[in-house]
Amino acid sequence: MMRVKAEVDLSAIAANISHIKSQTNAQLLAVVKADAYGHGLVPVAEAAINAGASWLGVALLEEALVLRAAGLRAPIIAWLTPPGSDFVTALKNGVDISIPSIALFNEVLSAGEVTGITPRIHVEVDTGMSRGGFLGEWPEFLEILVMNSKKIHLVGFWSHFARADEPKESATATQLARFKELLLQLRAAGLRPDHCHLANSAATLTNAETHFDLVRVGIAMYGLSPDVETLGSSRELGLLPAMVLKAKLNLVKSVRAGSSVGYGGTAIVKVDTKLGVVAMGYADGIPRNTSSAAHVLVAGELAPVIGRVSMDQFVVDLGINSTAQSGDWVTVFGLADNSADQWASASGTINYEIVTRIGPRVPRIYLR
Repeated sequence: MMRVKAEVDLSAIAANISHIKSQTNAQLLAVVKADAYGHGLVPVAEAAINAGASWLGVALLEEALVLRAAGLRAPIIAWLTPPGSDFVTALKNGVDISIPSIALFNEVLSAGEVTGITPRIHVEVDTGMSRGGFLGEWPEFLEILVMNSKKIHLVGFWSHFARADEPKESATATQLARFKELLLQLRAAGLRPDHCHLANSAATLTNAETHFDLVRVGIAMYGLSPDVETLGSSRELGLLPAMVLKAKLNLVKSVRAGSSVGYGGTAIVKVDTKLGVVAMGYADGIPRNTSSAAHVLVAGELAPVIGRVSMDQFVVDLGINSTAQSGDWVTVFGLADNSADQWASASGTINYEIVTRIGPRVPRIYLR
């Protein structure tokens, strides 16, 4: 018998993709890195392609290889492949590689020579995030790229926004202008990428000028808002959260007023009450610093977290009149009245982290 489960509604993912595609003329790249944001790499990738996504995007080469081994034949880009990665295997499996440096480009060229396979590459430029992509090396690399243009297939040209989830910030317009400037330089050198991609979920939902011919959709595909404060909730964006996390009550017990709860006795119950011990903890992905602002739904009522989260369990205050019993299922998050957004707020983090950190001890159950 399971003590915990993450129910993933693949039809919600399909509905989100359909909704997003209705707002753009660009192809959609489904971002399935980090085990599809904790939702399950292969099932989500299959659902995304079946729902109309044209591409798959991952951070790591090993993620791309898992998708290929599962039989997925859609174009896949891997964008975090440091020098020393197995580019030979990448090329043999038809994985597109992002190029952010001359050093990495040279290794990919070498892999192409070894295999006799023309590398499919996406050139990444730094337009203002100061993270991945060409910056100071750009003029030199552009010359090198021209000299080796017949040895590669220039599939894509791309960059990444830093503040697209803040519509009032000027940084997005600045990055877009820089991207267009660098694209003009690329084209002036006689190079024509098949695709240009810049928009993440936030930009895809709010800024059509950034779409070009391919958009990269991550968090929105899973039915979560890129930023609740600046862009609105999932419901306001027309998105359906795909994950509902559930766990069993290991124990229900009555305690007297003045009882301390958990390690360090950081919480003291003020009145006689019932406590429920939920059978999951930070080893399963529940943030240790979750405050009482987070709730679970049990027996039709919201019960706040009380005391410190432990490795395998945490405690909730059920209230003296609760009808909950040991063995009952509780909904940790995923519904409107106790969403991943609310857990993120209670833990001082973002909804991306809440779903992505759900660990391998939690079975994923797929609803279709």
